[in-house]
Amino acid sequence: MSADGQGRSHWFDDEAGPVVRPYAMTRGRTSTRGQHRLDLIAVVVAEPQADDPEADHMLSPEHVDIVELCRDLPQSVAELAAELDLPIGVVRVLVGDLVDAEFVHVNRPVPPAELPDEGILRDVINGLRAL
Repeated sequence: MSADGQGRSHWFDDEAGPVVRPYAMTRGRTSTRGQHRLDLIAVVVAEPQADDPEADHMLSPEHVDIVELCRDLPQSVAELAAELDLPIGVVRVLVGDLVDAEFVHVNRPVPPAELPDEGILRDVINGLRAL
């Protein structure tokens, strides 16, 4: 650390600009009230009838960014995290807030246990070919 002319230490980088810690974005929360389980590949879709997110003073700029990104094109949780350069945990909390506020909804992937058996699908295809 180097001291400036007034004896104060510089412990920050002037080029970095303002830094907001992830826990500040989520107000220290690691989950949301609704406990929305969001997989990395869960798709977030903006609600078409939702109000303008910028008019809601309870939403952070990151909330607004998520809604705007999802209005253009539905995005997975992983894509949102990459696009916004935020940790997955933060994006999950922010998306959960938006689901609670009805700005977005989430389409979850079908669990592998609920997918139809491949053998059944082959039988259906073979049956259709036989027609």
